[in-house]
This record gives sequence, structure tokens and C-alpha cells, in this order.
Amino acid sequence: MDRCVVLVDAGYLLGAAASLLAGEPARSRITVDHATLIQGLRERAEAETEQPLLRIYWFDGAPDRVPQPEHRRLRVMPRVTVRLGALTRSDGRWAQKGVDAAMHAELTELARNRACSDIVLVTGDGDLLPGLMSAKEHGVAVHLWAVQAADGDYNQSEDLVAEADERRVLDRTWITRAVRAKELTGACAPSPAPRPEIAAILSAPLPETAAAAAAAAATHPADPRPAERNGSRPAAAASPCTTERGQENGEAPAARGVPTPKDLAGLARGLAGQSQGAPSGQPAGPGQPASVAAPNATLRWSSDKGWVDRGTGAGLGEPPETASLPMLAQLTSAEQRWADREEDITTVGGDPFEVGQVFARRWAERLTDAVHLQHLSTEYPRIPHRIDGELLRYAARFGLLAHKDDQIDEHDRYAIRAGFWREIDARTAAEHAPAGD
Repeated sequence: MDRCVVLVDAGYLLGAAASLLAGEPARSRITVDHATLIQGLRERAEAETEQPLLRIYWFDGAPDRVPQPEHRRLRVMPRVTVRLGALTRSDGRWAQKGVDAAMHAELTELARNRACSDIVLVTGDGDLLPGLMSAKEHGVAVHLWAVQAADGDYNQSEDLVAEADERRVLDRTWITRAVRAKELTGACAPSPAPRPEIAAILSAPLPETAAAAAAAAATHPADPRPAERNGSRPAAAASPCTTERGQENGEAPAARGVPTPKDLAGLARGLAGQSQGAPSGQPAGPGQPASVAAPNATLRWSSDKGWVDRGTGAGLGEPPETASLPMLAQLTSAEQRWADREEDITTVGGDPFEVGQVFARRWAERLTDAVHLQHLSTEYPRIPHRIDGELLRYAARFGLLAHKDDQIDEHDRYAIRAGFWREIDARTAAEHAPAGD
């Protein structure tokens, strides 16, 4: 058949692109426009082989072979087939398993069945040498493409290079049409675009700084309310990677990192004696500090049971208004469920903050009684446990909770819930906006 096929080892292509653009092979250091990348591969393959494209095969690894957001986007694109191997963690590093074997099997099968006249290989792995040689024996022309090496040397097997019929290099100019390096503001993580967070939690000082904060509040009384929900995150919690800075002009050192449930429990116990006007064990509402709690109570940030009285061991439960809030599954028809699945595959990128927003948007739009939205808002920053569990299960579809050594990543959970509350905030504010606005 006079047509071409492209086989892409995504680990090689994106890892080499990250080395070239960001200085290290971690794919987390780059952002990829997959639609532009696939279109570029198609156009170049057809131009260099002078044959129409039959198909692009995208080979990649995934935890438990569960498609990640990028795989969902790729597999609905025309002329693209995604093949997944396993992604396993060994000695602190992720490694692909089964990807090379799948590429070898596809390469030899295409050649044996004479499905194409030209095959383009985007890989550097010498394990594909037997498959390449077999394809040539069946009369298929093999084109080997490399990503420009960061050090100017080869980043492919020399035997593979020697055996290929044609070799081309995807240079920096070509790569940067679809791939960008993420800019770093610090040594620990890329800086995301400014986003709101759950201010009542993220602005709370850690237990070790609680005494200093209480003393300062007694000396200089101030509004105890944290930043508004829709405002920016306070400087003390501006980044999960925040480091301790020296004191300047008498300023207290910044809190390190994002407070954990344990931190908040210690804070509640440390400052409970200074809290005024709040019933014992009452959850913090919008605009209230998270420290308003009984001495023996702790805030379950997992949203499992809210405030729990450790002194008696009995859970305080939820108000009837929030305990009866409908779940998204109850509000969703079969037709909407189908449309949601299509949107998840084709539109939702899988960013934790975005996932929280999408879930909240669907829940709010399908409510039959707007009073439910108001009841939910009074629970801020805690999400009622039934809805919270459904939210996290939804997030798991995007691989956010299933690939961190079988544990839910703390920062992903904060981002998911922050996205949820931002969407709820926006809709609650819209309901109270004057009619003329």
C-alpha cells in the first residue's frame, strides 16, 4: 500500500524535548499542545515520504494502563491510535514497561501485512532494531526521526541510526511549535497562574506560629477574618514551596507550606480559649477563622465528618440542610451523563483546579432549588462528605489520585477543592448581584 504510518515513542519524544528546552528529561517541565504536535507530525511525514498518512500510533506508559488526560485527548483525534504500556515506580523513578514490545509488534505486523510502504519511527531505543530490520525485509522503507539532542550528540541507538533507510532530526524550531518549557519561579515547582485558594485554610498560621500570632493580635487588634474567598492567596501561603524568610522590620517569619489537617487541629486547640461568640464545635463558615472550635475538636480537612468532638468520641454530624444536599449523580440524567463523558474526554484537561470547577459547575447548574447553593455556601471551607467523596471519585477518572504511590496527593486535593469553591463562589455572588449589574 502506498501510504505512510508514524510510530511515536512518547517517552522518547517528550523526554528529549524536555531535555532540549528545559535542561532535564522530566515531562513535568514542559507543556504540550498535542493537537499542534500531531498535525506537525502528519504534515512532515506526508512531505518526507511523499505518501498519504494512514495512521499515527502513539505509544506511552500510564499507571495501571489507565489513560491519563493527555491520552484521552489524543485518542479522539482523527488518524491517531493510542497504545499504552504500564508505568511503574522503581528506586524512586518512573519507568515504562511494555511500550517497546508493543511498538515492535505493531512495526512487524504492519510490514508483514503490507499495510504501508513507509514507516516513520520516532524513537531512540535500540530494542526496536530487530523490528526495524524485519520491516525492511518486507519491503518497507523505514524513516528514523530524532529529537535534537541538548548536548549536540546522538540521543538514539547508533545501531538503529545505522540500519534506518532515512534519518531526520526534529530541531528546536520544529519542537517549539507545540512544546514549551515551563517557567520556574523557584527551585521546587513551576509557578501556576494566579488562582484563588481556600483562604480560611491556607491563610491560617501553623501551630508553631500560633502563639506569636495570638500575642500580636492581642497587642494590635485587627479584623480576625481571613482574606475574602475570591481574593488572592495571602503571602504566607503563596506557594507550597514557601521557605522561611528572615524577619524584616519586625515582620514575623512566613509559615512554611500548606497547613495540613493535623496543623489545623493543633491551631484550633491552641487558640480555642481566645475564641469568642461561637458555639462549641461549630464549623467555620465563610469569613470565619478556622480556629473557632472547641478545645477537643479538630477539622477533618478530608471533609469526612467535619468537626469531631474528641472528648466524647461522638461525631457532631451535619446540619439537616447540608446532609440532604443532592449528589451530582442524583441530578444527572442519562443524556447529561453521556455529554459529561464526552466533555471529560475532549475538553477537560485534567488540571486539579479545573476538575473541581467542572464538577461544581455541573452540580450548581442542575440544582432544581437554588436554596441548596446557599446551604452549601454556609459550610465553607468544608465540603459535605457525600459531595466531597463524589468529587474525589470524579477526580480519580483523570488519574489525579491513582498514581502517587497509592496515596491521594495533598496538593492535588487542595487544588481540587479550591476549584470547587471558586465556582461555587462565582455562582453565589451572581445570585446576590443587583439586577442592573
